Amino acid sequence: MLKVFGSFVLFLQNMVSRTERLRVIWKRFFEEATLIGVDSIFIVGIVSAFIGAVTCIQIAYNLTNPLIPKSTIGYMVREMTILELAPTITSIVLAGKVGSSIAGGLGTMRITEQISALEVMGINATSYLVLPRILAAIFMFPLLVILAMALSILGGYLAGTLSGVMAAQDYIEGIRTDFIPYNILFALIKAVVFAFLVSGISAYKGFYTEGGALEVGAASTAAVTNSIIAILLADYVLAAVLL
Repeated sequence: MLKVFGSFVLFLQNMVSRTERLRVIWKRFFEEATLIGVDSIFIVGIVSAFIGAVTCIQIAYNLTNPLIPKSTIGYMVREMTILELAPTITSIVLAGKVGSSIAGGLGTMRITEQISALEVMGINATSYLVLPRILAAIFMFPLLVILAMALSILGGYLAGTLSGVMAAQDYIEGIRTDFIPYNILFALIKAVVFAFLVSGISAYKGFYTEGGALEVGAASTAAVTNSIIAILLADYVLAAVLL
């Protein structure tokens, strides 16, 4: 494991040691931001909206004590969404979509010797191919998490009011109760860390793929699996350190 970690650190060091021209990185950054962020809006929106709706319904189902106000449902949906569901679940979903795409794309370029061709031409392949992907992920993940927060809370509102389990004013009162702005910052910090882990691990797995098409699929699977494990470990560490 130490050998793999050391290889990963050297991979990142090589990525920033001799970077390409800023204009090239800038252009590649926008291309990757579109693939990572814009193309993921639909799946993030669907998942976050239904998570908020299901969370609201399940909390309402278990909150049967008449002494507890209905506004508590909105409060719990907000806290669960901001602190855990939006950043963590969204990043896990993106690990499956974005991580596999990064690993598969770089793995295909490796086995077809496109990366070797770049290196022969004197281009730092890690800087040209990997750095824009990592920067785009770090930029787009927090935006997608903010979208997930809004849609999840909205999904809880629609589920709670349309199903009749609570009044709209009770839900709104709940999401406005004892709001702590730091929680938003905490969620965005998690999103940035998760973005780096997903993009970095996936790029590493894809960049050093060896073999043929079968190995590209294996690299994509390993990238998703390792990214999810890294997200869960980082989630625990960040919660212990920052909260």
